[in-house]
Amino acid sequence: MANHPSAEKRNRQRIVATERNRAAKSALRSAVKKARAAVTAGDATKAKTSTLTAEKALAKAASKGVIHPRTAARTTSRIAKALAKSAKA
Repeated sequence: MANHPSAEKRNRQRIVATERNRAAKSALRSAVKKARAAVTAGDATKAKTSTLTAEKALAKAASKGVIHPRTAARTTSRIAKALAKSAKA
């Protein structure tokens, strides 16, 4: 339990930030999951649009500090690679 006003304020800020990050991370996971599912399904137009949406969400999450920038880059790369592979086949 916080005993100083500044510690109490930090605790309130932590709770707000945690909720915001949790919501952002959940939306990010959903976007990535939809992109991967679309690529696996083989629908080219849906796969392309969902991949772009996922890439945008990853970039935004990385810029906000929700996820590490290298994690965003790695995930973006893997999704793009899977999309290229499915388009080629």
